[in-house]
Amino acid sequence: MGIETKKMTKTIAAASPGDNFGARLALWPEKIKTFYNDVRMEMKKVTTPSLKEVQATTVVVIITVFIFGVYFWLVDFLIGRGIDFMFRSLGHS
Repeated sequence: MGIETKKMTKTIAAASPGDNFGARLALWPEKIKTFYNDVRMEMKKVTTPSLKEVQATTVVVIITVFIFGVYFWLVDFLIGRGIDFMFRSLGHS
């Protein structure tokens, strides 16, 4: 286990439900410090995509949106025509 995981484990173990409010309140600065250290460590792992990757994924999204738009327009058109046909054929009976 890492040092920070051990610190967090000790902090959590120290704050059992039976403790009084003052003891739990005294642990807050340590908990906050541990939290920000964990956030800092995770943010170091984050990588920014290159311009080429951003452009490629943007093109994929635009093409996908266009394809889905055409698909849903076609489905809406066919269902609308089907319902219109059904009403017209039932109305002339």
